[in-house]
Amino acid sequence: MDGLAAVFGELADQGAHNLNLVSPTPWLPAIRDALVPLKKSGHLPPVVYNTSGFERVETLEYFANLVDLYLVDLRYADSESAAEGSDSPGYVDCARNAFRAMWRQAGPLEYDDEGVAKRGTICRILVLPGRAGEAVDNLRWLAEFAGTEVAVSVMSQYTPAFRADNMPGWNRRVNAGEYDLVCEEVKQLGFSTGWIQNIVDESVPDMVGFRMEPGPERQGE
Repeated sequence: MDGLAAVFGELADQGAHNLNLVSPTPWLPAIRDALVPLKKSGHLPPVVYNTSGFERVETLEYFANLVDLYLVDLRYADSESAAEGSDSPGYVDCARNAFRAMWRQAGPLEYDDEGVAKRGTICRILVLPGRAGEAVDNLRWLAEFAGTEVAVSVMSQYTPAFRADNMPGWNRRVNAGEYDLVCEEVKQLGFSTGWIQNIVDESVPDMVGFRMEPGPERQGE
């Protein structure tokens, strides 16, 4: 893993604020081998584990000593929505268990003297069309479990693409009324750390996958 370690080291030399590992789970053994010597030498910026939340607790524990920041989603609060939107009816329990493990490991967001995040947990809440209530449920769950000091990133950027273009209820953007409902809940619950994205009125034309034609249904669906 000398090549990967060299890439990480070069990023550190360039002054990267962090190493943002996006959906790293399948490559964790290789990533671990590359990071360990850098960690021991002290030549490593904060490591971000950037994930959808569909993670085994055992996996997070295996990697815990190398992770500084978790950037995680809570996408659904209902198993039927998770099955319909991501073919993952077990997502809700899985993601909430994963968040519990992340919170135990990293806790609330911490910054250095320049205001750059160095440790902690950030939870993304993507508001889905017709499912603003699920975003509210996830915010309430976060407040109950972790308290309102957890950093949340509320997002309006859902864009239907691929098969979603032909799925009723998924083939539109979030409207202002739905998004306002979630934003108001953030205020009512008392979250004070994080970000609320401005509502996006139009799809981003150059977004990866946006112009893809809906694919064929898989066998058995």
